[in-house]
Amino acid sequence: MSDPPRKPSPKEPTPFAEQVGAKAARKLKARRHRTQGIWFGLGMMGLIGWSVALPTLLGAALGLWLDRRYPGGRSWTLALLVAGLAIGCLNAWFWVSKEERAMRDEAKDDDG
Repeated sequence: MSDPPRKPSPKEPTPFAEQVGAKAARKLKARRHRTQGIWFGLGMMGLIGWSVALPTLLGAALGLWLDRRYPGGRSWTLALLVAGLAIGCLNAWFWVSKEERAMRDEAKDDDG
């Protein structure tokens, strides 16, 4: 004869109760962070866009000034435009990686 299945004590949570508790905690956290919806995404896109555009425009403006001030065979405008674009792309990459790392850490905290 086999032993009958053991019933968990009232203090001992069942796997189903643990799943329900985890889902409830996720829903509560989502309600607290509800403001990070579409507006948060659009704001982040704007931030990334400006972090690329601003150094590019500053590089072009400095290059134009240098070309007018010191005319020569080389185009400072083109060189500094490309340098500003590269700096802007690195800046955007920094922001995106920072946000991605924060989201990963938040997901790890939710799972743990």
